[in-house]
Amino acid sequence: MAGAVERIARDLSALEEAIAAIATELHNSYAGYLDALGQAVRHQLVLASYHLCTQGYPDEFLNLSFSGRQQLQQSLREIAASAKERLLREFHSPIPTAEHQEKNGGEEVSSETKETLRGQPEELIAWLESVEIAIAKTLQKASRDSNRLLQQAEILPKKIPEPILEAAAKVEASAESVAGPPNLLNLVIEAEDDDELQTSTVTHVYAIHLRLSEIELADPTVMAYRHQIRNLVARLRGIEREYQKKQRERAVAEAESAWRASWFDD
Repeated sequence: MAGAVERIARDLSALEEAIAAIATELHNSYAGYLDALGQAVRHQLVLASYHLCTQGYPDEFLNLSFSGRQQLQQSLREIAASAKERLLREFHSPIPTAEHQEKNGGEEVSSETKETLRGQPEELIAWLESVEIAIAKTLQKASRDSNRLLQQAEILPKKIPEPILEAAAKVEASAESVAGPPNLLNLVIEAEDDDELQTSTVTHVYAIHLRLSEIELADPTVMAYRHQIRNLVARLRGIEREYQKKQRERAVAEAESAWRASWFDD
């Protein structure tokens, strides 16, 4: 029985080495992906803003002075730059662990802790999920900040309620059926008129909505990195299943050995 436990331990060690190798590949792929994504976000945000200002609200954009247009464009570039910095900062953030957060009130572990977790598939997958969530939140924030800026510049109508702009930044791409330029929402707002006829008015409103799927499709470099990441994650999840299976086998073998060691006949 001791031989079975040793064999399973060797299998687990080999799986941990495989996980560590995948972790290194994922690290490299995400480094390239997030750098390329940051550049793509800038390009797509500028392109979406261009369409909104020239196709959606050309009169409102023309009402701005020359310096006002320059300031608007500079502020949009700053939002895009902030989004890229946020993406890269999230990549360098440490892997959160339940044990550490219990001890440190939810604060993140040090960056050196990443190396100690590379052989733990569940911790690595948790980190990957946290990065993907951070990417989505970064795009939402950039969309929201851009819409607020355009509203302050009196290009987007000021009558749009803030909750609608908030919701616009969170709508999933699959929920959109209106064809149009990428990373733009075509919102339909219906408001009841305050009269006895109970009529209503329908207003079409454009808003920035950066979608990860559209950004990836528009940039071959970003898409190539995404394919690498998907393949690596698929391999990792396969190894994770095998790792959990081996852990169960080890527990059973150790329990059987412990039973025999403590058993004696009356």
